[in-house]
Amino acid sequence: MNNPLILAILISTIHSLAFAEDAMNRNIHFRGSLDNSRIQFEKNKKGHVVFIGGSITEMDGYRPMVSEDLQKRFPDTKFTFTNAGISSTCSASGAFRLEEHVLKTGPVDLFFMEFAVNDDQDAGHARRECIRGMEGIIRHAWQHNPNMDIVITHFVNPGMLQLLQGGKEPLAMESHETVARNYGVSTIHLAQEVADQIKAGTLTWQKFGGTHPKPPGNRICADLIKEMLESAWKGDLAADAVMKPQPLPETVIDPNHYGNGRFLEIKSAQIKNSWTVSVPEWDKLQGGKRGRFTNIPILWAEEPEAELTLEFEGKAVGAYILAGPDAGIVEASVDGGPVKNHQLFHRFSGGLHYPRTVIFEADLKPGKHTLKLRTTGEKNPKSSGHAMRIMQFVAN
Repeated sequence: MNNPLILAILISTIHSLAFAEDAMNRNIHFRGSLDNSRIQFEKNKKGHVVFIGGSITEMDGYRPMVSEDLQKRFPDTKFTFTNAGISSTCSASGAFRLEEHVLKTGPVDLFFMEFAVNDDQDAGHARRECIRGMEGIIRHAWQHNPNMDIVITHFVNPGMLQLLQGGKEPLAMESHETVARNYGVSTIHLAQEVADQIKAGTLTWQKFGGTHPKPPGNRICADLIKEMLESAWKGDLAADAVMKPQPLPETVIDPNHYGNGRFLEIKSAQIKNSWTVSVPEWDKLQGGKRGRFTNIPILWAEEPEAELTLEFEGKAVGAYILAGPDAGIVEASVDGGPVKNHQLFHRFSGGLHYPRTVIFEADLKPGKHTLKLRTTGEKNPKSSGHAMRIMQFVAN
């Protein structure tokens, strides 16, 4: 074989297949290469590692364990570890906040994601939204920095565990795996590992620690990641090793993925009446509050008939909001089109000002558009009011 490019691809494919076969019983799905981050850590002696996800990432769980393992492997490397986990957020929210919370933190070398649990129990996403969020994150990340290595981890909740124990793949995990295969992204199927160990009698759900794992459960995850990295990085790094851009496949799974997802500042809205931009008097509002949200100005209205318009460009528009016990129902229309009602109250809103992304339109023609948004006198029977509190508008 005289073509060096074809030979290199063949060798890489053989290596990946051999590793996948060796690691299959450990629920590690190795795809592509993780050489770029190794080159950065080992040769350049610096590295930026980012973790994005929900509360499982935000908490002191698997994330600090993986960070510690990386620092031990590369003791002379100066690492920056960024925690971009925000409790309750799903992959769609992740796609819209990616630029602000990840890409603006500096060049990323190794990027860990977990959204399976929140796409399931928090957002209750259909397959389309699971795909659009995850595919959007990967495409946006690689368009920003094609040398970035990415790893997706599937955590687990009781409902997902029950499905796995019955031989069925939970929707969010199946959707994320579909995206990962299409883009050659490695995944850690922690959820299946937990199911396998429970079946083997070597683990209990109580020992694992539940949806938000205890240290032993997080250690299982960190060890799977460590095993994958050690296998991917075994042997000496070639003296002439150079980074190779991750290839973006020409075929997309969903043409309306959130790969251009971004925040739009609340001040860009044109207020007609009854909206206020300020830090709310949270102590006067019922429901739990999370500290990360209580000191930022937001755009809010608490009475019906508050109206605004927003000009934006793209194929989708929505809002990243806090939906509390008094969350209402709003009307939205784009470019004078049909008016659609959107329920802001979430099943977790009864006791918490809950962060969530509400999409008003997701399949528009590319170009400039105008959103009209109005609070209504309607509300969920469980809600105590008609409020909407917007942290950022989102567009794609």
